[in-house]
Amino acid sequence: MAAPVVGFHVCHAAFSKITGPDPRISLCLEEPRLPLYHEAGVFIQSTGEYFVTSNLFPDETGKLAMVFSKIKITDGSYACERVPTEMSIGNGGVNYKDGILWCDYGSHTEVGGLVYMSIKPPYPIEPIVETFHGVPFNSVNDVVVAEDGAIWWTDPIYGYEQGLRPPPQLPAQVYRYDPSTKSVRAMADGFDRPNGICFSPEEKIVYVTDTGFVHHGDRSMDPTRASTIYAFDVMITAGQPFLVNRRLFAFAEGRAPDGIKCDIEGNVYSGCRDGINVWSPGGVLLGKILIEGGCCNFSFCRAGEIMAMNQTRLWRIQLAETTIGALLRIGPSRQP
Repeated sequence: MAAPVVGFHVCHAAFSKITGPDPRISLCLEEPRLPLYHEAGVFIQSTGEYFVTSNLFPDETGKLAMVFSKIKITDGSYACERVPTEMSIGNGGVNYKDGILWCDYGSHTEVGGLVYMSIKPPYPIEPIVETFHGVPFNSVNDVVVAEDGAIWWTDPIYGYEQGLRPPPQLPAQVYRYDPSTKSVRAMADGFDRPNGICFSPEEKIVYVTDTGFVHHGDRSMDPTRASTIYAFDVMITAGQPFLVNRRLFAFAEGRAPDGIKCDIEGNVYSGCRDGINVWSPGGVLLGKILIEGGCCNFSFCRAGEIMAMNQTRLWRIQLAETTIGALLRIGPSRQP
């Protein structure tokens, strides 16, 4: 079998500041039979562990299943083990308190929603948000936590398209939950398939990817539909945040932008069908981290380090040490 094609494609000179003089891509883990490395990608700095969710695959009975996994990273070695859980179908995730906040699609009998999981065995879980004022969400997909503790997430209809959820009862929207008041609000609508979500470094802008390009039932693709990143300004009115000034931030030529992250300089990264595409804060395509087969999601881990999920493969990308993710903000380690 030929080695997968990976590399770097420069679209603008500013990309060299991000990559540094000696960027590298290395294969960490591979499981040819199972798409173990699909979504989430939550790095726990204190333990050096990396939690991921798989794509759907047929189990021994022929039914669709998925698994949660934990990768232990130790001195350049990677060991993957399954994480037992009672969640239905997991997707996106984010660091939350001392554990992980997961997106749980639910099923035909379980409502799903946002679920908190301890990172310590036996990995107990606790529902955080299950419905929008009693109405079940469609299939919660990606989530981010703001500095004020509020939780923001996307809710497309993928679960229904894949035969995992009942018909949708809500539009495909972005939501916000305030744990201090228990308030759940719809924040943005008008999407085809809202997918990834993240904040700019100062949390003045919210970015949302829309992958209407792909129908998640039959996996058909329509090039006339959205492969788009939208940007919204966060405006405070009457003490509450609103998303205003919706605009098309970027159309992903690599198609189907999924997971999305910012670095501390405000550059925007999104996993696409050709790898990870990178834009400036002004929406200029700076370059691409090419990964054959695409990348649904990825995470900034240690300084200059990205872990990228490629279905049956997990990749490590080393960029300049000054390229630091805005979510965890883990800078270079300095020896005394």
